[in-house]
Amino acid sequence: MERKYVRETRCFKTARVFPTDVNNHNTLFGGKLMSYIDDIASIAASKLCRVNTVTASTDSVDFLYPINPTDSVTLESFATWTGRSSMEIFVKVIREDLMTGEKKIAATAFLTFVALDENNRKLIVPRIIPETEEERKLYETAPDRAAMRKKRREESKKFADFLTVSYPWE
Repeated sequence: MERKYVRETRCFKTARVFPTDVNNHNTLFGGKLMSYIDDIASIAASKLCRVNTVTASTDSVDFLYPINPTDSVTLESFATWTGRSSMEIFVKVIREDLMTGEKKIAATAFLTFVALDENNRKLIVPRIIPETEEERKLYETAPDRAAMRKKRREESKKFADFLTVSYPWE
């Protein structure tokens, strides 16, 4: 079974917050940040397995502090755990006030990706080897998140079966 170090999946993205990126509260629009998160997470997933990957779920995006127009936003992403064909990707969002240099964790997110071959069949992914204290903590707590993810997916499927698919005008 192939194995990779977490560091081999680590990637970064830094952006400035522009006036077109903010909401009516004059902070970074959450949808813009979520787009950044999915983008950087997909890169970490691809670096792990070097094949096509798709987002299977976004477990959580926790917005902890607002990101202001005077801030830059840096996203750090890496694989934290793998199943057979799926991988958990963690994204840490750091806001930096460009005037003062103050940094804070502005958001965190966990996403699940699945590796696919050219026929969209699931592929086995490499196992992850954590090295740092942060990586080990995320690795050790991943099975609990995976269990919650599985339970939530089952509940979502049941709920989806209850929902209608007709439009009000039909």
